[in-house]
Amino acid sequence: MSSKTAKLMRWHAEERKDDGVLRHPADSMAWKDFDVKNNEFANEIRNVRLGLASDGFNPFRTMNIVHSTWPGDSVSI
Repeated sequence: MSSKTAKLMRWHAEERKDDGVLRHPADSMAWKDFDVKNNEFANEIRNVRLGLASDGFNPFRTMNIVHSTWPGDSVSI
């Protein structure tokens, strides 16, 4: 819809400095692995990748629980 938005959607492929330093999600191993596994999707540089992260959230809003949502965490009582 907008030429400015379209340019920004291509920035990671056309203008990003690719020098081996992690500066943008496109530099990450996860992005590169996703591109290898989803080659057809990755061929269109304007396609959007959505990353979700959880940082030990408490799904039930109670602070006195004895479990953790951290991967690999163990909780002792």
